[in-house]
Amino acid sequence: MKHSKLFNSEHAAASEKLGQLSQEWLEMIYQEKWFKLFVPQELDGLGLNLVVALRIEEKLAQLDGSLGWTVTLCAGAGWFVGFMERELAKEVFANPKVCLAGSGFVGGKADLVGENYLISGSWTYASGALHASHFTANCEMLEGGKPLLDKKGNPVVKAFILKKDEVQVLDGWNYMGMIATGSHAFKVENCPVPRNRVFEIHPEKVTLGNPVFRYPFLQFAEATLAVNLLGISYHLINLIEQAFWRRHEYRKYDKRHQKHFQKLIKKQRKKLEKLKKAFYNLVQESCDELDAKGKIANSLLKMVSRISRKLTQNCREANGKLYPFAGLEAAKTHTELNRVWRDFNTVSQHALLIFPF
Repeated sequence: MKHSKLFNSEHAAASEKLGQLSQEWLEMIYQEKWFKLFVPQELDGLGLNLVVALRIEEKLAQLDGSLGWTVTLCAGAGWFVGFMERELAKEVFANPKVCLAGSGFVGGKADLVGENYLISGSWTYASGALHASHFTANCEMLEGGKPLLDKKGNPVVKAFILKKDEVQVLDGWNYMGMIATGSHAFKVENCPVPRNRVFEIHPEKVTLGNPVFRYPFLQFAEATLAVNLLGISYHLINLIEQAFWRRHEYRKYDKRHQKHFQKLIKKQRKKLEKLKKAFYNLVQESCDELDAKGKIANSLLKMVSRISRKLTQNCREANGKLYPFAGLEAAKTHTELNRVWRDFNTVSQHALLIFPF
């Protein structure tokens, strides 16, 4: 990958100290258009298919957890371009430094008054909030102050595009890891928003022809998060191996202990590689079926969900079994190993992938 001089422990540590991706990393992302992995080329994006994008996200996460996660979440929000009105998409993505941050949380209410929606609410965990050009926000819909309900009597929820100067970013990311993602909360109060800045994530609401926008959002999200945990795990396992052999230089583990560690780490890597291959094969199969038939069978979607969760669970198991062999190096708060461990044990708490089924 290009820009290799920027991918080092010191630079990652500096970004963590900043509490957001460094300007050098951001300039690299803008240059490579990684925030626009799924944005069509006619809108100055990369227009990638899902499998190619997943491999990029995995590689970035292996280089640094916060880097990979921020690109993944912001590019995922950029995927919403496939559901926006054409003029809105042109307006938003005309900016070469466009970055959408947002939250899946339904934290606001949007009341249609005249030609505008008045939006109030607050939302959490908006990765990339400190450098975002726009925010996406899910809101319950009202009209004239009265809630809109669907046929089942549930509140109608739609998503909105908010501009950076319309929101107030709240200092709410106070967690042990993924610090450079700057995943802060944000809020708005009685913010007037034009009608064209609303969109819905639904197959019938797709406005662009690329099949990637018809890929079901649940499995899209599960897969993109899973590759991040995989990439961070590769990084962590490599660091644990290095730490073990550094300890061996002065502890002099006997051959029996060395053999035990070598056998264990080989086994865990082999399991990860096997699951990784199965994961990418299933995602590719689902994409091929979408291309050929215009939809993906529910049975195949369930398989994609299961393999994403199984891959995540295996990452947890591998890291847990290998972590003790790093020694106290892993507990030193300013080491690369500790940062990567903190990143993994923060991002692996994501609610979407906690359960193995």
